[in-house]
Amino acid sequence: MRIMLAPMEGVVDHHVRALLAQIGGLDGCVTEFIRVTEQVLPYKVFFRFAPELERNCLTPNGVPVKLQLLGGKPEPMAINAMEAVRAGAKSIDLNFGCPAKTVNRSDGGACLLRQPDRVYSIVKAVRDAVPQDIPVSAKIRLGYDDRSSYLDNAQAVADAGASELTVHARSKADGYKPPAYWEYIADIRQRLAIPVVANGEIWNLADYHRCREQSGCDDVMLGRGLLACPDLARRIKADLHGEEYRPLSWGDICRLLFEYYQQTKPCYLEKNCGNRIKQWLMYLRLQYPQADVFFERIKREREPAAIEQAFAEVLPHNADVQRYPTLETEAL
Repeated sequence: MRIMLAPMEGVVDHHVRALLAQIGGLDGCVTEFIRVTEQVLPYKVFFRFAPELERNCLTPNGVPVKLQLLGGKPEPMAINAMEAVRAGAKSIDLNFGCPAKTVNRSDGGACLLRQPDRVYSIVKAVRDAVPQDIPVSAKIRLGYDDRSSYLDNAQAVADAGASELTVHARSKADGYKPPAYWEYIADIRQRLAIPVVANGEIWNLADYHRCREQSGCDDVMLGRGLLACPDLARRIKADLHGEEYRPLSWGDICRLLFEYYQQTKPCYLEKNCGNRIKQWLMYLRLQYPQADVFFERIKREREPAAIEQAFAEVLPHNADVQRYPTLETEAL
C-alpha cells in the first residue's frame, strides 16, 4: 500500500520533495520532467532537476526519487535515459500525462496518447537502453481528446516492458475538473500484469478509500491533495495502521512554509523571494482557512524583511522566526 508524491512541473521541486518526505507517509517521489529534444543533455541538467542524484537518489530522510523524462522521440529518450543512469539515476519514469499546451505543442506529454504505437516505441527504446536492474515506469492519462484509448495506451506501456504504470484518471480534455474516473483504472489493472498506481482527485481520507475501492489499486499517487494537506500521506498511513495521529496545525504549517522560504530564498532575486510561498498558499487555503488570510497579508509584499515580518506575526510566541525549531523536531 504505497503512497507516491506526484511530479508537478514548476511546483514540486527538490525542496518540496524533501519537506513532504520529512513529514512522513511517502514511499517514493518523482522529479519534475526533464525535457528531451534531439540533444544529449549534460549532467548538470540532471543534477539541477534531481539533486538527490548526489545521495543515491534518496531524499535527505531516505525516500526514493525517480528521475522523469519527457519527449516524443524514442532514440533521444533512450540516449538521455542512459546518460541519466550514468549520472546516478536508479529509476527512470516517462511522462505521457502532462496536459500543458506548451508541452503538447512541442510533441511531449499527453499528446502522445493519440498514438499508442509511439508510446510503445518510446518506452521500449528506453527499456532496451538502460540496464535491466534499472526500473522503467510511465505515467499516462486516460486519453487525449477523450478516454477511449485508455486501454490501448496502458497495454502499450506494459507490452514495451515497463515495470510499473501510474494512471491519472482523466483525459487531457478533462483537465483537472472533477471527477476522477477511477473505474477506468480498475479495468486497466485487471488486464495488466505490472503494478498500477492510481492518481487523481485524492484530497482526503475518504477520497483515498473511494479511490482504492473503485480502482482496485493498492498504490496511489498524491499531487495537489498533498500540497493542500501536507500530512495527508501521514494521515492515510496512520488510518491504515489504526494509529493515533495529531494532524498538523496551522502553526506547524507556518513553520513548514518558513523552512521552505529559507531554503528557496537564495534561488531568486529579492523581489521574487516570496513567489514560491504564495504559490503553495494557493493550495493550502483549500485545507486551512488561515492560509487565505496569510496570502492576503503577503500577496503584495516583495521585500524579504516584509515577508519575514509576516511570518513572525503568525508563528507561535511571536518571537524571532530564525529561532523556531523545525517541523521535524517539534511538530512531529
